[in-house]
Amino acid sequence: MRTEHQNTSPGSPDPSDSPEAAAEQRGARRAVTLFPLLVVLAGALGLVSPGSFTGGGEAVPYLLGVVMFCMGLTMTLPDFRGIVRRPWAVALGLAAQYIVMPGLGWLVAQTLGLSPQLAAGVILVGCSPGGTASNVVTYLARGDVALSVSVTSVSTLVAPLLTPPLTLFLAGEFLPVDTGSMFGDILKTVLLPVLGGLVVRLLAGRHVQRALPVLPWLSAVTIAAIVTIVVAASADTIKSAAALVFLAVVLHNGLGLTIGYAVGRLSRLGEPAGRAMAFEVGMQNSGLAASLAAAHFSPLAALPAAVFSVWHNVSGSLAAAWFARRDGKA
Repeated sequence: MRTEHQNTSPGSPDPSDSPEAAAEQRGARRAVTLFPLLVVLAGALGLVSPGSFTGGGEAVPYLLGVVMFCMGLTMTLPDFRGIVRRPWAVALGLAAQYIVMPGLGWLVAQTLGLSPQLAAGVILVGCSPGGTASNVVTYLARGDVALSVSVTSVSTLVAPLLTPPLTLFLAGEFLPVDTGSMFGDILKTVLLPVLGGLVVRLLAGRHVQRALPVLPWLSAVTIAAIVTIVVAASADTIKSAAALVFLAVVLHNGLGLTIGYAVGRLSRLGEPAGRAMAFEVGMQNSGLAASLAAAHFSPLAALPAAVFSVWHNVSGSLAAAWFARRDGKA
């Protein structure tokens, strides 16, 4: 889920005062609000009726490909021009994304004494690129949307090169990691669909433009289907591990949001950039993590990613509301 709006600084004239922009903001807010509810219902369905989704794991990579193709459809050339204009800020966001969250995943797994399967799952969430919902949440928080979109785009494109070795380095002590196979899977389910969507957007931009309002909901439904399959595959063990996994996810996400914001502010990029950094670091592509965990580890290892899919949208929405309220008081 992304937004095409330009960034506005707190206290500056707000272009969202126009009726069209206000309507789009309400739509974005609904998407961020309803998405976690949809994912919760999807997880509950997988838990209540796991037998209905037996064998569904084979469809997960294809479902993820649909999500990433939708992401590619939302990309435009200005997204990449923003990288050229501010390479330092984008590079800082990329470094924070692939250093802070993987390291926090390992630290949380060690601190909580997670089982090898759950530890590998938490670490894999941290080693995944940024989640596309971060762009909408950054917009709602009046953060630097252009920076958020640029960092999400770059972190997704370099995921095949960074996610496998980072996972091997940090999760290899818990479970064997086949980096070659993981590289191939990310290439097929992430990079190629994103590039395919980008090419379609360039060739048929007018037609794609009319479909843009539908894409966030298509992505949300597809991610919900992934969560249903993941939860159904490990339904027997969820009850005993659910509380511990939830604690791990809350710590991982909360520390990521906090450190990401601190990185942005300490680098003196400004308050809007600090907010963008918070969401880029703290919100992950949990759909990719769930797909990779199910394929390379086990359904149980995919459970942290499924929980993260729900929680990071809830926490991101709450943080955005807090930032917006703080601006109102100022």
